[in-house]
Amino acid sequence: MHTHIVLPSQTPATTATRDSEGGIISLADLPLALGMNGQRPSPSLHRALAVCLSMLPLTGCTHAMSSTPVAQHTVNGNLLPLRFLRHSFEAKAYNTVKCSVLYDNHEFTPFATDAPTDRPPSPDYRDDWNYAFYLGVRNFPGPATVSWTSLDGTSHTATIDLAQIFKDERVLTKVPDDEFVPNMYPQGLFLDPSIYLEVNDRTISVYMRALIPTQHRQVPDNEYSDARDDVILAWTHTY
Repeated sequence: MHTHIVLPSQTPATTATRDSEGGIISLADLPLALGMNGQRPSPSLHRALAVCLSMLPLTGCTHAMSSTPVAQHTVNGNLLPLRFLRHSFEAKAYNTVKCSVLYDNHEFTPFATDAPTDRPPSPDYRDDWNYAFYLGVRNFPGPATVSWTSLDGTSHTATIDLAQIFKDERVLTKVPDDEFVPNMYPQGLFLDPSIYLEVNDRTISVYMRALIPTQHRQVPDNEYSDARDDVILAWTHTY
């Protein structure tokens, strides 16, 4: 049994989910971590959330962790690589005549189902993506179904199996093991990384983004750069 909280002013409806059996509390239960607008949260806030997560019981989570194939190891008190049990999701459509992305019984490109989409706004447009706004999705409710028309007028359909793409439930990050803040992730769990499904003309790509605080500044003269949140390609296919 789950409790669903629908947050206002989002399309499609943004949903936060909590297990009633005492399982891990999702980042979706803490919407202020995203400022309610998907913008980058504070690394210090994520440190506090990670500490809270480390103190929670693992009821309902042990089986999910032990069934994944990635061998974890401990570095400076962190169990790595990190794993995730829930995720946030968003779909992006570019260079299409029309496009529909259905996931978890929601339409994620309602603006594009009967209208063309623009080209990406800049070469580094993914750096400007906000955090995914559909929160607290338990891994995994089923595949995403994509129906679209590419710029040459060809109609396509595809079923994207996120459970297969992320079968080890591993968080994708470019943070080196020894750069993680010591003892921040003793249980090896991360709160809700963002998963994006991008449709761009004839190509579908899946990306992940996770905000990981670091021991040192990533930009030496920027005091707010003690974290990384790279958008990392997990899978791509051209049809």
